[in-house]
Amino acid sequence: MQKLSDYARPTEANLEMAQELDQSPIEDILGLIHRQDGVAHEAVGECLSSMAEAVEVLVTSLSGGGNWFNVGAGTSGRLGVLDASEVPPTYGMSPRRVQALMAGGERALRNAVEGAEDDFEAAGFELQQRGLGLGDVVVGISASGGTPYVLGGLEFAHKNGARTIGITSDSNSELATSAEISIVPNVGPEVVSGSTRMKCGLAQKMILTAISTTVMVKLGRVRGNKMTHLSAVSDKLRGRAVRIVMDLTGVDFGSARKLLRETDGCVHTAVDRALNVKRP
Repeated sequence: MQKLSDYARPTEANLEMAQELDQSPIEDILGLIHRQDGVAHEAVGECLSSMAEAVEVLVTSLSGGGNWFNVGAGTSGRLGVLDASEVPPTYGMSPRRVQALMAGGERALRNAVEGAEDDFEAAGFELQQRGLGLGDVVVGISASGGTPYVLGGLEFAHKNGARTIGITSDSNSELATSAEISIVPNVGPEVVSGSTRMKCGLAQKMILTAISTTVMVKLGRVRGNKMTHLSAVSDKLRGRAVRIVMDLTGVDFGSARKLLRETDGCVHTAVDRALNVKRP
């Protein structure tokens, strides 16, 4: 049940310049949304130092055999699932190492599951089922910073010796004050009041993408700016794998394809083999 105090949250505030949104011409509505998206971009830029701290924690965890868990509900949960699901095919890391928990489970990815985000115990139970422990990291994602499902997940992480990171748009929220590292993009009120899938969601997406990309770079899963650990499971990605081998080694198309065949499509192994062959 929503509390009256929720209306004091920044994520529930009213954007004055959008007061007559329903009476505005289409282009004016689009222009206002676009300008406000720029506010989200600037807000993320103010969080780079805390994002860097998060990257260091995640690199240490993953390089030491730990696992990374995103925990969220609603839009925040879906963004956590999206980012976690893209790491394995892009960077060749096992899906077990970077996971996501969504309030309401898989059904909630497509449809709202009423009350799921208010279950304080659910995330902790699921983290226990997935074997959360020392050396792991839980990233709680909640625009308001007060989602019980997310807060319960962080509390369970604290009790079990896991590191914690919070991503929220309310610096005074419980998530911001309880997480070991807090990333707080101050995006201000939404164009449609309370619709945190807008600026808050955009900021979360930028933060998650930037962090996961930087973590994978630092774990050696990128060479130069090439994704040398990608899973080449489609024609597009097989073509990309060939181009990566060519770009990084200087071999021709035919040689790159041959190297990939010999290494079962493993790009980084093909690159290493080509470079070793070229050494005197």
